[in-house]
Amino acid sequence: MAFQVSPGVNVTEIDLTTVVPAVATTEGAIAGVFNWGPVEERVLVSSETQLVSRFGKPTSDNFETFFAAANFLAYGNKLFVSRAADATAYNAGGSAGGGSITNTQIKNYDSFVGASLDADATYWARYVGTLGNSLKVAVCDSSNAFFANVDFASATISFKAVPGSVNVEVTDIGAGDYALLNVGDLIEIDQRLLKIKTKGSVTSNAATITVTDAFTGVANAFANGTINRYWEYYNDVSVAPGTSAFVANAGGTSDELHVLVIDEDGQFTGTKGAILERYENLSRATNAKGPEGGSIYYRDVINESSQYIYVGSQRAGSYEVAANTIAAFANTVPLNLSLAGGTDVTAEGSIAVASLSAAWDLFRNAEEVDISLVIAGKAVGVDGVQMANYIIDNIVEYRRDCVAFISPRSADVVNDIEAAENTVAFRNNLRNSSYAILDSGYKYQYDRYNDVNRYIPLNGDIAGLCVRTDETRDPWFSPAGFNRGQVKNILKLAYNPDKAKRDLLYKAGVNPVVSFPGQGTVLYGDKTLLSKPSAFDRINVRRLFIVLEKAIATSAKFSLFEFNDEFTRAQFRSLVEPFLRDVLGRRGIYDFRVVCDVTNNTAEVIDRNEFIGDIYIKPARSINFIQLNFVAVRTGVEFSEVVGQF
Repeated sequence: MAFQVSPGVNVTEIDLTTVVPAVATTEGAIAGVFNWGPVEERVLVSSETQLVSRFGKPTSDNFETFFAAANFLAYGNKLFVSRAADATAYNAGGSAGGGSITNTQIKNYDSFVGASLDADATYWARYVGTLGNSLKVAVCDSSNAFFANVDFASATISFKAVPGSVNVEVTDIGAGDYALLNVGDLIEIDQRLLKIKTKGSVTSNAATITVTDAFTGVANAFANGTINRYWEYYNDVSVAPGTSAFVANAGGTSDELHVLVIDEDGQFTGTKGAILERYENLSRATNAKGPEGGSIYYRDVINESSQYIYVGSQRAGSYEVAANTIAAFANTVPLNLSLAGGTDVTAEGSIAVASLSAAWDLFRNAEEVDISLVIAGKAVGVDGVQMANYIIDNIVEYRRDCVAFISPRSADVVNDIEAAENTVAFRNNLRNSSYAILDSGYKYQYDRYNDVNRYIPLNGDIAGLCVRTDETRDPWFSPAGFNRGQVKNILKLAYNPDKAKRDLLYKAGVNPVVSFPGQGTVLYGDKTLLSKPSAFDRINVRRLFIVLEKAIATSAKFSLFEFNDEFTRAQFRSLVEPFLRDVLGRRGIYDFRVVCDVTNNTAEVIDRNEFIGDIYIKPARSINFIQLNFVAVRTGVEFSEVVGQF
């Protein structure tokens, strides 16, 4: 009870309901080469569809990494992805003023905010890669850019049909009026809207434009007349840009603009000219707010929400000012800006290990991200083991709360009669660790994005089998065998080890994946890469202890800064023992004992401000070998005489 200075009633509440919490065991992690998406940033994806949306479709440069991730998502729905890129991967960009764009790499949003970027670039592709070259940014930033009556004075327009388009001969038109006609815009002639495909220069008040539509009209004279000119995307927005309520109240005018992001080359959607994003009625006023108080300043909205572009430098003139001083933008020409200059990341087999390890390092800190299953993807680096050993040393062994899944190199197992021997040689160059798991190779599967069949490493599937095991049973069950070890999405294995080869592989700590006629393709081993004979040389035991250690350590944090007395020690035992009894009942362990008393918390331990809890576990073991003895006996023999004698 707290001390009181004066009379009164003091109410206290003591919470003794703390329990050992459940911990996540199905989160995966992968880092590697993708052709879109943020670089060196953890992104959680829950499906293959989302993987494609955020990181692009597979190509011949990254299909092994992509499908390792996609195959894991066929079993689970939580995968952290980190994209790697080397220094020569650049973002596409474009300048409204026609300036040249220097090679620039914008890794992610934090990189964009903190970087000193090319001042000429009005818009950037959001991510590095040639995919950004497919983007076009269309901006309509005034009512005149949206629609205008172009003065043709005494101009004459005549038509001359050519295959696929029509030449429109324009005479007696001034250069100023002709400049209002923009490639992509629509002009209205004889009650038809014709899209301008190309336009020539004015010579002696005469010029030629090309429209995309076939037209069979006759020559038309526009004496002292006008032609209606519309923005290319006028029909894709609800209204012409005007003045926002915020700016009108501040005394400004004509601040609104529309921004459309277009898949000009069709690389994102498969349809050239498809609209990817649409931003209507944003504001050029730097302090403009919407009705609900959020910013409608176009830089803020696009840079924080777009999946495709960043806004770089502003257009020339007083384009962006405060709401009370903003006025109509002088330029009446819409902006059609095709982005260019994007370059791809080096292919997954050739990317520098330093670049790849920088992406993997995002998973190093257990306090920042909770993961359980690490998917190595394609074997990269010297002899294919350099990156795998980096993952073992710097991720799983460093964290000690997750396991890595590794496959040998494709060259070791695809179309090689010594695949088993090559895989053993690959294993012999890997670190000795109970936190790493090696499978026997590659599977052949269909790539629906490119309509080809490809060989893909099995590590994504083996990690996925652990997810399936967690969901159908518990993490301490083996993911191998016919009950839980069936591999999905497979046409055939790169090689199918027979009994002799399986013996060779398993002795070296390699888990064979085997196809049995009529019974499917299954993981046929559950060893870790621990060479020492130990309970921890099995996947289920390693994962059992990860669960126990993570869960009990989480609950033990709440004993920090309490007194090391019998009350605290009893409270700790009352937390841990029910949890272990539950694991015992769910077949994870055979027996346990928790010691937390004066025998291990001696006076010396207490004086060092320490607290010790000793937890003894008898882990359950998976069956790896079955011996069936069939004993034939004579008719007159009693079974009790022979049972147990052989």
